[in-house]
Amino acid sequence: MKILQVITSLETGGAETLVVNLVPKFRALGHEVDVCVFNGKRTPLMERLEKENYGIKIWRLGNGYYNPLYILKLMRIMKQYDIVHTHNSSPQLFVAMAEVLCSVKLCSTEHNTSNRKRSWKWYAPIESWMYGRYNHIICISQIAEEKLREYMGGDWLREETEKFQRISTVNNGVDVNQIYNAPLLSKGEQKQEGDFVTTMVAGFREAKDQDTLVRSLTLLPKNFKLWLVGIGARMEEVKTLAAELGVEGRVKFWGMRTDVPCILKSSDVVCMSSHWEGLSLSNVEGMSAGRPFIASDVDGLREVTKDYGLLFPNLDHQALATLIQQLHDDSAFYEKIAKRCYERAQAFDISKMVEGYHHVYEAIFQSKNKKSIKH
Repeated sequence: MKILQVITSLETGGAETLVVNLVPKFRALGHEVDVCVFNGKRTPLMERLEKENYGIKIWRLGNGYYNPLYILKLMRIMKQYDIVHTHNSSPQLFVAMAEVLCSVKLCSTEHNTSNRKRSWKWYAPIESWMYGRYNHIICISQIAEEKLREYMGGDWLREETEKFQRISTVNNGVDVNQIYNAPLLSKGEQKQEGDFVTTMVAGFREAKDQDTLVRSLTLLPKNFKLWLVGIGARMEEVKTLAAELGVEGRVKFWGMRTDVPCILKSSDVVCMSSHWEGLSLSNVEGMSAGRPFIASDVDGLREVTKDYGLLFPNLDHQALATLIQQLHDDSAFYEKIAKRCYERAQAFDISKMVEGYHHVYEAIFQSKNKKSIKH
């Protein structure tokens, strides 16, 4: 099969990391897999993609995310592939529009349990039309599938309908052993002796809540440090908050990194503080590192973390600080949580995700229908 992955960019993020991890796995299975990015800015993830996949085509459409001219560019590119697989909102819509004038089978991954557009009643008919163009929609967690079906309603909820069969769950996955066996950071980048480091890997955007982690530092001793990996529109806002709270010297902003497993292994605790998630890759990566994992008690994090890692109420920096302190003070408790997290990570190994995606691709490819349901 010739497969095209379409995504907004290759900046740091869960969807972006998923695409970069999937491509070499499917090329190893004998498929031709290329990538199309709306914002073609060169990033460490793009460089990694090129390095790990000799001869790959990376189609760069421009420098933004919502340029309508992309639809015409997509039409010309999509005709060269058997399956076009989209990630994120603008690719989902623009590819669906481009497909009207070119015969190609479509797949999309739903990465979240919620987004702003679902509160726009006027936009619901557009999304109903858009999803109707797709042969299959993969949700990255069961809760993400439930929320999407609830939002779509109608035939998407009835098991006997064709539309119902076009949505399924394939949990996000990571290379668990690769992360667990990753080396520590180089000596110059390691934490100082006596420091206790909590790390969060996430873009600085609306769904993420680095703020609560920063606030938790105000309740912890000065040798407790915070490492934040990622970039995004809210980074300066979080830096300002750290300065206002007097903890800026205890927060390290790593920016974009391709050696995230090394950073996780060099940390003491991994945390994901979010307002909502689909199924966070950083969640599974953190558990794979053999470190205790703490998450905010929200959809998409709860279902992976509960009964294995630790949960704190969303926005409650006091509860978060208490858990971090407990992990520091109680070595037996620390080891118990770390072991449970690593065992939980095994259920989300990337091999299971590849198997699930491959099953969907084969079903789409073998389908007799040339296009999805037309209205």
